[in-house]
Amino acid sequence: MKSKKKNTGLIFFPAFDWAISATHPEREERLLYTQDQVFEEGLLDLENILEFKPGIASYDDINRAHICVPDASSLATKSHLISAGGAITAARKVMTGVVDNAFALVRPPGHHAMLVAHGARGFCNINIEAVMVEYIRKNFGVTKIAIVDTDCHHGDGTQDIYWNDPDVLCISLHQDGRTLYPGTGFTEDFGGPNALGATINIPLPPKTSDEGFLHVLDHVILPVLDEFQPELIINSAGQDNHYSDPITDMCFSAQGYARLNEKLSPQIAVLEGGYSIERALPYVNVGIILAMAGLDYSHVLEPDYDPDRIRQSPAISRFIENESREIIKLWKSRKSMKDRIVGSAGYVRRSKNIFYDTDGILEKQTETVRVCADCGGLVMIESAADTGKKIFAVILPNRCCPECRKNGEIFFERANPGQYNHIYWQDREKDEFTVK
Repeated sequence: MKSKKKNTGLIFFPAFDWAISATHPEREERLLYTQDQVFEEGLLDLENILEFKPGIASYDDINRAHICVPDASSLATKSHLISAGGAITAARKVMTGVVDNAFALVRPPGHHAMLVAHGARGFCNINIEAVMVEYIRKNFGVTKIAIVDTDCHHGDGTQDIYWNDPDVLCISLHQDGRTLYPGTGFTEDFGGPNALGATINIPLPPKTSDEGFLHVLDHVILPVLDEFQPELIINSAGQDNHYSDPITDMCFSAQGYARLNEKLSPQIAVLEGGYSIERALPYVNVGIILAMAGLDYSHVLEPDYDPDRIRQSPAISRFIENESREIIKLWKSRKSMKDRIVGSAGYVRRSKNIFYDTDGILEKQTETVRVCADCGGLVMIESAADTGKKIFAVILPNRCCPECRKNGEIFFERANPGQYNHIYWQDREKDEFTVK
């Protein structure tokens, strides 16, 4: 398949002043070899590949996507603000027509940061894709967005933020959660009561190679996107599915990543994980950049690349084929699921225990959603962490209906300040954020 040449924007932010620790996988030099490879290949000398400097996200940008406890400034360092700002810069360049697509090669990553954030988990403090998505919605009026998360770890934070939003389709393909952090992301996790089908999980067996990833792309992701008809496709571009990654167990290659991006054709890609700093990231990133730019990537090969050595087994192929058919069957039944799952309930409640492995915090959370036929539904969250922080949040969705708004206002006014450290009001439709 010959691609049309496109103008592609690159935004680099290696965050050389930020690391979890000197020996942690998420450390300063993670993008150093990628930058060197991009320069060595002469990509920035090509007329259709343009580099832009990252902007800086504001705390208001973060508050559109998160309930940070106690506030955004306690979680987001300057590096996090620039990482999210790099994603916003990528979006702005695309949405204003400066480029056809853009790749934000930034760190720290963000897809494990959930709607309520008490600290860092999975190397993530704030969810940079969600911050970008809410910026796009506020400033460019885009309604339907798809986020395709290709990181090896389940994009649980992004899923959590948009669990109740029927206008944001979250697709995550990842190593089976029974074998890898964060232990979630199963096919039955299909979205909140008013957004069934807007969450799709594709857990893949360890040792899945290019063949398996491209199969689910062709047989699940592309058909679902074709039916959902998003105005914008975002690739949450984790690269730890690579066969050389030290903390995962998959067999994806640079050629596979490039082919996936060529076929997916995202308008925006945002770097997430990927910890094979020398053996994978330089080649994967160059392959993705060339694919996004509509240029030949067939020469991009890792020095030790051997397709026979990393090829998945026939048993894995059969499993993925069967799973793909089951997921599509689930997707096609989504409209009939609400009555069967929700019934006549006025509100639906779910409880979660969330462990912040990076910061060692345990949170107990209860989410209550108003069942609504007209919008994503009023969401209320009660959250208590072993830090001693207890909060209550009222969240109104985009395109909030009058009934959900009225109920939300009542619950917010009735919330007892003596019972919580903080009470939050997040109105995504009116772009309002209040704390009392």
